[in-house]
Parts: sequence; structure tokens; C-alpha cells
Amino acid sequence: VGVTMTGKSTNSMILSKTLSQLNKDGSTDPAHQLTKVFALNPKSITIEELYGSFNINTGEWKDGLIAVLVRQAVSDTSDNKKWVNF
Repeated sequence: VGVTMTGKSTNSMILSKTLSQLNKDGSTDPAHQLTKVFALNPKSITIEELYGSFNINTGEWKDGLIAVLVRQAVSDTSDNKKWVNF
């Protein structure tokens, strides 16, 4: 959360790449793990697409993209870090 064009996304990507590179270079620090970023631009989709929606007629729930991305991150059982950015 912050002002537009202040480098929030860039800082996140640089940190992710740096942690991954330190791990690849043989760092033994447990904080230096391979990092996978699941990125999403919430301004490009509707609220229903972002969070999910409930169909009153059928009683069915449809997951939004946040739920899908979090499920993908959680299903990865590796020791790698997983970040969901939106």
C-alpha cells in the first residue's frame, strides 16, 4: 500500500531475486531461499474476479484469483518462499 510510482513492486522483485541468488550462490543463511512470486494487478479485474462470487440461483461459490493463487502457493511443498503480491 502506498503512493503510485514509488517502486513498491520493483523493491519486491529485487528482494525476491536477491534472496534466490544468495541461495544459488551457496549461502547457508536459512532466510536466503529460492523465492517464487505470484503477482496480480487487482486494478485490472473486477471485485468478483479478485475475491470470488456466490451465485444465488445455483448456490455455487466460484473462487477468485486470490484464492487460486494462494492455493497454488500452499500446494507447493518445497522449502522455497512463496509470495502472493497484489
